[in-house]
Order: sequence, then C-alpha cells, then structure tokens
Amino acid sequence: MAELTPSFDSLHGADVLVTGGAGTIGSTIVDRLLATGVNRIDVLDNLVRGRRENLEGALADGRVRLIEGDIRDREVVDALVRGKDVVFHQAAIRITQCAEDPRLAFDVLAQGSFTVFEAAAAHRVGRVVAASSASIYGLATRFPTHERHHPYANDTIYGAAKAFNEGMLTSFGAMSGLPSTALRYFNVYGPRMDVHGLYTEVLVRWMERIESGVPPLILGDGSQTMDFVHVDDVARANVIAATAGRDGAFNIGSGVETSLLDLARTLLHVMESDLEVEFAPARTVNSVTRRLADTRAARDELGFAADVDLESGLRSLVHWWRGERTDAPTLTGVAR
Repeated sequence: MAELTPSFDSLHGADVLVTGGAGTIGSTIVDRLLATGVNRIDVLDNLVRGRRENLEGALADGRVRLIEGDIRDREVVDALVRGKDVVFHQAAIRITQCAEDPRLAFDVLAQGSFTVFEAAAAHRVGRVVAASSASIYGLATRFPTHERHHPYANDTIYGAAKAFNEGMLTSFGAMSGLPSTALRYFNVYGPRMDVHGLYTEVLVRWMERIESGVPPLILGDGSQTMDFVHVDDVARANVIAATAGRDGAFNIGSGVETSLLDLARTLLHVMESDLEVEFAPARTVNSVTRRLADTRAARDELGFAADVDLESGLRSLVHWWRGERTDAPTLTGVAR
C-alpha cells in the first residue's frame, strides 16, 4: 500500500477502489484519479445504473479493472477492499426507487454500505470517501444550509439511509480509527447522466423536448430551487477529500440557488432555442421546495470550491447528450 500524506499528490502510486464506479459520478472520479497518477483502480459495479461505456476510455488505460458485482456480496467486497489505500463509495440506488422498493433501499444503502465500511476498517484502509446527500436535510429551515443543520426534516428512506451511513462512518472511526469523509452532494448534473434508465433526470427529458421543437414543461410555477453542481466538480471534490486529512461531512454544491424556471430558460439559451417554457398544474406536492448549500466548510477545510458555472455546465451536458442521442428513447419532458 502507498503511504498516504495530507498533500494532494499523495494519491500518486495509490491503489483504490471505486464502488458504483461505472455511474455518472463514479466514472468521472475514475478519470480524475487516473490523472493523479494512481497505480491501480478497481471498479465494483453491478451495471444496473452504471454503464460500461462510461469507463471505455479508462479501461483502455490498463490501470483500471471493472468487476461486475454487488456491494452486498461480502466476499467480493472484502477481496476488493484488501490492500487498498482509498475507497470511494459511490454505489447507491435512486431516491425515487427507494420509495418504490424500501426493502431494496435498505439492503443496498444500509447493509451494502455497512459491508463496504466493515471491510475498510478490517483492512485498515487509509481513507473512505463516501457519497452522502443533501437529502438528509429534507426541507431545511436555514439557507444557505450548513452541515450542522439537523436531519429530522427528511422524510425519505434515501435521506435516512445516507444519514445512517454517516453515523456508521463516525462509529467505525471511533471503534477502529477508520478515517472517513462524507460528501453531501446537492443537485449533480453533467455528462454521463442516465438517459436510458427508468428514472431519468428532468434535464434529459427537457433536452428531448427542446431538440424536437417542443417546449419544456414544468408542473407548477417553477419556483422550486436547487443548488446545481457539475459532475466534474463533484469528482474533483472526492479526489481532494481523499488526501485532505479531514474527517466528517461536507456539503458539495455550487452555493448558487437556481429555480426550475431559470434552469429551463438557461437550457433553452444553451440549446439556442426560442421556445417558451410551458406550465401545467402540479400533480404532486414536492416536500423539498428549496435547496442551497453553505459551502464554507468545504472551502475552508478541504480546499474545495465549485468551478463550473451553470451555463458552462449545461453546455457540456448538451454536447455529450447530443453525441448519445441516437440510442436514447423519446421522453416526456415534464418537471414536477
């Protein structure tokens, strides 16, 4: 195992594991890790959400190995964690799928994550960097929302599981000295978003409509806000967290609040469309109507700040999506 130090260059020569490494964020982390000079990257992914195509360039490098498997498989996880300097734990299922199949959500997000953390502690991994989520806040009462905000407004199994994961990491740290950093992702977007899956991001649905000459449709008035952070920034945050030597949880967002209406209008601008946004009555009530990250802790303690502004990020998404579009299904393009 490589000797880890607090410097950014300490990943040079390291052996790492990325769970969920064929997904949007995981595969982008893999690309960034290769640029740091790591020795070897094992990717564990069951390819339910992840795509082998996301790793096409990385696999050609020779330092990357894709293992098709499940984080709930203790033998597989134990074998892959053994000898690793850093574990990036990104494997998860979608928040909407959690509501449809709560048992699966518990099995994957809680038990599967426990399996990863248990193995990391047993094999004395240098650090675990785990994907957490702004979902743990639910509808916050303070904006920008600081990491010290309580998790009791959350009403989703996904958010509950992420809060539980953070607690498990803290416990393993106390019991065995496992170093860990949890990154609370806000609204991640960018290239390699899932355009084929059942739960397709609103941006992809909107792009389908706009490209077909149909206005993007918002259910409601479009006042709901999010904090959009580009996948490249999220991947960079993971790499920084691996070597910053800081335990605990950190918000990973842009620190910029964007309404759904402004998002749709920016996307129309990027796609050079003169269409106008269409509205329809809301069908359901979204319990989280506002999101905005307080990013000071990530900046001051990790040395991370998002670089990609929304317009530039949407341009990169559109460019990638148009290259993928020939195989994409037709979508409805509704934002709720």
